[in-house]
Amino acid sequence: MDLGLTNRRALVMGASRGLGASIAAALAAEGANLALCARNEAKVSLVAQTLGAEAIVCDLSVDGAAAAAVVDAQRRLGGLDILVINTGGPPAAVFESITDADWRGAFDGLWMSAVGAIRAALPAMRSQRYGRILLITSIAAKEPVASLMLSNSLRAGLHGLVNALSKEVAADNITVNALMPGYHLTERLIDLNFDEVKISKTVPAGRIGAPADFAAFAAFLASEQANYVTGQAICVDGGALHSI
Repeated sequence: MDLGLTNRRALVMGASRGLGASIAAALAAEGANLALCARNEAKVSLVAQTLGAEAIVCDLSVDGAAAAAVVDAQRRLGGLDILVINTGGPPAAVFESITDADWRGAFDGLWMSAVGAIRAALPAMRSQRYGRILLITSIAAKEPVASLMLSNSLRAGLHGLVNALSKEVAADNITVNALMPGYHLTERLIDLNFDEVKISKTVPAGRIGAPADFAAFAAFLASEQANYVTGQAICVDGGALHSI
């Protein structure tokens, strides 16, 4: 299937490793022109060099950084058709151990970075009457995961944003969707010290997903073929969620 991504201009955030890097690779394989951003200059530059992409150093937890990254990507690519918002963390914690500063930091990193990036990208997308906005959230947004209080709380709210915003921009041929990864073998999973064997037994597919499994669906949602899919939060999880 031709996804119609040749020469489409895409910014992938959090693209120095894991799911972000895999999404970038999937879009590049379909012929998209890419800008990648992440806070680690060496890592994002290496991924960008491998994919023939532009590298932007950006700490999404800093006020205004996400919007600035979008503007920089638009300048480098000559515009923007696809925005993939992918933020790392926040760290694992239970409620009683989380300070006000932790809540504010997670809110800035997860919520305000998404709002800033979308706000910066929307005017041009509306003017060109084309856009794909994809937020990478988590299955924790639908079924809370033990010890991930910050992610459980804040990512769920992003799904409300996705659905409400999709209705405001659909007539301009802009789609807005959330994609929820389940357990995929990424550095994030390793950082959380998850037991791969134990987790695999809880997944009906019998294994932890590969980042490429997730990236393939992200590329589809960014494509011409997905033009009638909007306002959705979709899982790629091997059947791990118990709810529909």
